[in-house]
Amino acid sequence: MGVAIRRAGEGDRERVVRLLDEAFQDDPVSSWVFPDTGYRRRTHHRLMAAFTDAVLAEGRIDLTEDGTACALWLSVPAEPPATDPDEGRDDGSAGGPDDARRVREYVDPDNARVEQIARLTEGIHPVGRAHAYLWMIGVAPGRQGEGLGTALLAAALDHCDREGLPAYLEASSPRSRGLYERLGFTLTGTPLDLPDGPRMWPMWREPSAAPRSPDGLTA
Repeated sequence: MGVAIRRAGEGDRERVVRLLDEAFQDDPVSSWVFPDTGYRRRTHHRLMAAFTDAVLAEGRIDLTEDGTACALWLSVPAEPPATDPDEGRDDGSAGGPDDARRVREYVDPDNARVEQIARLTEGIHPVGRAHAYLWMIGVAPGRQGEGLGTALLAAALDHCDREGLPAYLEASSPRSRGLYERLGFTLTGTPLDLPDGPRMWPMWREPSAAPRSPDGLTA
């Protein structure tokens, strides 16, 4: 049976924030940003809200029809657009040269790691070629392992293949890295070791002309 997928809109904001909050509570990177479990339970949703708002404004969120999985995508141009240093938002969303600082101020002003993770991942992000950036993909804890994430990715990657567009992401665990490798991603550059924290793997996928099987894997 196929998975029904649609593009999320502003009316889905709270659903997406809640889904990402639940899906990433125990993620290695989220646990590094918010080491204290109790504090993470109370604060993590604000970071997910900042991410959701940024992508609703400037990218695309794919959402399964039942609301149990979503993927956040941004279109990255070959050259970054010029920005006015005097402009920017104060709601934690993207839109200026100092987004990382503003996200920290919006989410958790006393937590340097909120800003640090943004700057570190920006530092390893490939430049020079337009590509689709998978910012994050989340599946409700009770629905993980059912292939929902693969279905979301396969649909988006099919679009990339038709457009001849590469894709990029950072894997935050060995398990997710394995999934992405099966979908055609390969390690690019040097893995990012967060200070006293987990490793992240920057991964790149060239567009493919090969047909896909129903499970989303290249036939």
